[in-house]
Amino acid sequence: MSTSSGGVEPTARDEQLSLGEMLSATTQELSELLRAEVELAKLELKEEATTAAKAGAMMGAAGILGHLALLLLAFAAAWALDAVMPTGLAFLIVAVVVAIIAFVVFTVGRNRMKAATPVAPQTARTLKEDVQWAKQLKS
Repeated sequence: MSTSSGGVEPTARDEQLSLGEMLSATTQELSELLRAEVELAKLELKEEATTAAKAGAMMGAAGILGHLALLLLAFAAAWALDAVMPTGLAFLIVAVVVAIIAFVVFTVGRNRMKAATPVAPQTARTLKEDVQWAKQLKS
């Protein structure tokens, strides 16, 4: 039988799939969905890793330059204090101040690291949608 569009009309057999065929189709669709989710997670994590690597390289360079600047400033401060007190005491005072600053920066960094979430947000959202879809199929 043909339709006006030149296609073939579905038969009663096509419209009424057996339970086994429906289960097979659902399993295949679920398998394809899971593959797609894994691929999405891979792509999302790869993008995040690339961005983090570039940012990490820049942070590393900034850290090295900041360290050099801090050393030069510490020496300048110690020699400035040397004009009014013994050299050893001037360098000790500057070292203690730098150590306190380092402790504060470390504490803030550690707290921010604990707050970081390495979860791929888009993948997590679509997985929740998939669970809802699977629950609807089950009921």
